[in-house]
Amino acid sequence: MNERVVAELAPTGVLRAGINLSNFLLVTGRSADGEPEGVSPSLARAIADKLGVTVQYVTYPRPNELADAADADEWDIGLIGAEPARAQKIAFSAAYSEIESTYLVPAGSPIRSIAEVDQPGVRIAVCAGSAYDLWLERHIEKAELVRSPTIQGSYDLFVGEKLDVLAGLRPRLVTDAETLAGARILDGRFSSVQQAVGTPKRNEAAAAFLRDFVEEAKRSGFIAGLIAKHGVEGRLSVAGAA
Repeated sequence: MNERVVAELAPTGVLRAGINLSNFLLVTGRSADGEPEGVSPSLARAIADKLGVTVQYVTYPRPNELADAADADEWDIGLIGAEPARAQKIAFSAAYSEIESTYLVPAGSPIRSIAEVDQPGVRIAVCAGSAYDLWLERHIEKAELVRSPTIQGSYDLFVGEKLDVLAGLRPRLVTDAETLAGARILDGRFSSVQQAVGTPKRNEAAAAFLRDFVEEAKRSGFIAGLIAKHGVEGRLSVAGAA
């Protein structure tokens, strides 16, 4: 293993892995000792094993909090959606998995397609700081984004305030649709959240290592194996080759 990579990622012999707890597809539970379990924690542990060091999970309730800590020396790698706003501070690998983002509309809604959402007067409930919120911030021009700090909070806003649209990850919206009579998920997607592994931009050798590691993990079937192991097949997809 390249000594510079180890020096950048684990100078004390420990790889601190930033984990976003709000993504229920990537963090599916807790171990008996309270550590996060799922595709993201397992991938972080595999990276630590490759480096020959131990892993320490640094958890965040929301992805924007993880991203904001990039300059605070709290983590060495961060596993979150790669977005241009975050890439100003974080050097990302290519995506290791993808999750579709789309919209849910209530019963009786006149909105029939994704293209009809961005219209004056349309209010969209969204989880603040999520990768899909960052995408919507860049692309929505006419509709209004109404934010809540949590995914559940965005659902509660959508229902309680009778908003026009709920934005979210398709697997979660499928569950939400089952609880709301007549609600519909619009066909297609407005974006795909690219889940990646990042490190602070100053870690140039580490960034190159992570890019190569992720590509090999996809090519070898390791990511597909983690998706199967943690029971999220059909909801989480292996990203294509970079």
